[in-house]
Amino acid sequence: MRIRATVAAVSGALALSALAVPAAQADDSRSWSLDRGFTATQPSAGEKSKRAFAATKDGDAKITAAVVNGGKPIVVGTKSKVTVPYTVTATDDSGIAGAAAFIWIGSSIDAEDSFGFGPNEKSISCKASSATTTTCKGTITLTPGLMLNSDATWWRVGAAAGANDGQEVERDAVSKVRVQRFSKLTVNASPEPVKKGKTITVTGKLTRANWDTGTYKGYSKQSVKLQFKKKGAKSYTTVKTVKTSSTGTLKTTVKAAADGYWRYSFAGTPSTPAVSAKGDYLDVK
Repeated sequence: MRIRATVAAVSGALALSALAVPAAQADDSRSWSLDRGFTATQPSAGEKSKRAFAATKDGDAKITAAVVNGGKPIVVGTKSKVTVPYTVTATDDSGIAGAAAFIWIGSSIDAEDSFGFGPNEKSISCKASSATTTTCKGTITLTPGLMLNSDATWWRVGAAAGANDGQEVERDAVSKVRVQRFSKLTVNASPEPVKKGKTITVTGKLTRANWDTGTYKGYSKQSVKLQFKKKGAKSYTTVKTVKTSSTGTLKTTVKAAADGYWRYSFAGTPSTPAVSAKGDYLDVK
């Protein structure tokens, strides 16, 4: 579904609304809209008229910043919805009535391949830092059931705001935020207990969210560090680097030297966050 977000005065309240036009080849399950809003006190009819004239003449409303999740990547699994915060700062000579953010991907916001998530209506609150500048906060919720593996990339952060004089302003791309596929990593060191100097086998598996299927699938051909923390030590040291198989599995052998914890640690990729397995304790006799 193609979409254009706009800020409009509706029934005496300022609301973030959307004009949605069906696209011939768009996936219905991927349609989206920005039917979320915020309310703000509106000026009187006479004041509206004067302010509207000034807004048309000057056009001074501006969105100066929009940040989602504090600029950190948004990590999404396969089942649970993920809600992240945003802030939008806007300015106008008459003051700002309200502002909200949304995130989207696609060649353009009007294109058939456009898809995104809008603000949660009840989450929006605003605070003026001066007579002209206001920062609004809110949340955006991502639904993994609507996402595809190709969505693990940079998303544009757009924003819309309304001024007290009735002027509306929208920016489709104020900033960016990365969206990633949640990752999991396991480890098992065996046999246990084991005699000092004997060979142990350390297995594990690296998986990540597959949004196309709603399951976790092995992450193949990835370099993963095998690490050891001696009993009583505070940190892990890297023993060797192992590559995952075509199904994401890990397997290697090492000599048992002392009691301690074994784990695998993955540094992450642009589409997948870093993850470390919970250490597996091995008793060495």
